[in-house]
Amino acid sequence: MKTLMILFGLLISQAIAVGSEPFFTAPGSVSGSTRGHSWFFTVAEAADSSFTQADRDRITRLEVKLEEGLKAVNQKIDDGLKAVNQRLDDNIKAINQKFDYVIGLMYVMLSGMFVLVGFILWDRRTTLAPVVRTTKELEARVEKAEKLELAIREKAEKDPELKEALKHAGLL
Repeated sequence: MKTLMILFGLLISQAIAVGSEPFFTAPGSVSGSTRGHSWFFTVAEAADSSFTQADRDRITRLEVKLEEGLKAVNQKIDDGLKAVNQRLDDNIKAINQKFDYVIGLMYVMLSGMFVLVGFILWDRRTTLAPVVRTTKELEARVEKAEKLELAIREKAEKDPELKEALKHAGLL
């Protein structure tokens, strides 16, 4: 901050020195007086007189050090960002691998379910086939029995002995 103040004073003193008349004069001085009577020039000259070549060299060195420090800070920030990006990339790869593993497990589960449904359908067919066959045989036998019963009833209408036997058996 002190360096900035010195630089500002130097710039102001150079700008004022270009004009012939000072901007401000000390109280009680005559306007249009020489440069030595201006209190502003006195401050500027004091700043100018205290600012030597050694000060300029020191400012230059400070600027170089400041630039080097900024470069070092920028490099550290860049290295940190690269490290963070690398960690994020590694984490994303790990997450993707786990996600691929979970998707693989889901495919295995779906395949297992399809196989199970297929087995159930196959088993149902193989289990039901004998039942269907037996049912058809029984239906055929029932149909034959109904026809036989109808024929016997017709015969029983003509034969009283047969009619009496069917009544005794509970078929009429």
